[in-house]
Amino acid sequence: MIAEGDSSRLLPSCRARLRALHYSVRTEQQYVRWVRRFVRFSGLRHPTVLGAREVEAFLTHLATHDRVAASTQNQALAALLFLYKEVLKQPLEYVHEIVRARQPVRLPVVLSREEARRVIDMMTGTPRLVACLLYGSGLRVTEACSLRVKDVDFDRREITVRGGKGNKDRRTMIAEGVIEAMRDQVRRVERLHARDVASGGGRVAMPHAFDRKSPRATLDLGWQWVFPAARQYVDADGGERRRHHMHQTVMQQAVPNAARLARVTKRVTCHSLRHSFATHLLESGYDIRTVQELLGHSDVSTTMIYTHVLNKGGLGVRSPVDLL
Repeated sequence: MIAEGDSSRLLPSCRARLRALHYSVRTEQQYVRWVRRFVRFSGLRHPTVLGAREVEAFLTHLATHDRVAASTQNQALAALLFLYKEVLKQPLEYVHEIVRARQPVRLPVVLSREEARRVIDMMTGTPRLVACLLYGSGLRVTEACSLRVKDVDFDRREITVRGGKGNKDRRTMIAEGVIEAMRDQVRRVERLHARDVASGGGRVAMPHAFDRKSPRATLDLGWQWVFPAARQYVDADGGERRRHHMHQTVMQQAVPNAARLARVTKRVTCHSLRHSFATHLLESGYDIRTVQELLGHSDVSTTMIYTHVLNKGGLGVRSPVDLL
């Protein structure tokens, strides 16, 4: 239990609890951010002296004043429910009297095959290879950037995604066209790793404190990132020199820039390549359950959004102009 009024211990305790329950790093960052915003909104009062009424006021403010999306408001609610239940041990009983942000109905931005080719052709080096994984394997950008060498199986032509969205593992394929480029990338990682080890580094961050169970594993090539960062860093806890994976913002800048150069007028993001992967598989006649597994969706209804592509041109209706 956090002592009432001791705000300095609140965020560290929240981080520690999130890590103990094996939440992802991104979830940890977002939850801590929402806790901080809630405390500031509430006049820097400690959450133990606040309750459901203040939480409702904060969530309503997000919808009416900040005009956040429904998913953003839901994330903030989840963060505060976690805070009170798991950190403060004071579960909130009712959080109902809030103004809900509107949930817009959006169709995914999907590129044509020609547009996808033009976008990828405008990219070079590592960003091009990562873009090929987004479009060719249906990976999310965070999944591609955090891919480890051991999870690429060249013999079976498949990639194992570890701890994807919802902390789920899944397998997807590697496109034949990128096999050799991926082999070359792994060879570059092997040479870079050998240099790092020779200079006293070469260790890598491990999931769920696995480095304590198997300390030598942090030096194994299999645990290294397929797309390592250009620079090393010093771990704050152990003082080891490590190398992180390429940051997702590299791709989040590279893909839209490539789309502009390719003169694609749609709003193209990294996720547009994943959307296009699913859409083009369905267009090619693949079963929706197969696409669901490759994407890692828990519910097939999530994958159903891509079936709009089967209705060519306005739900398959032929325009009267074409009959003139």
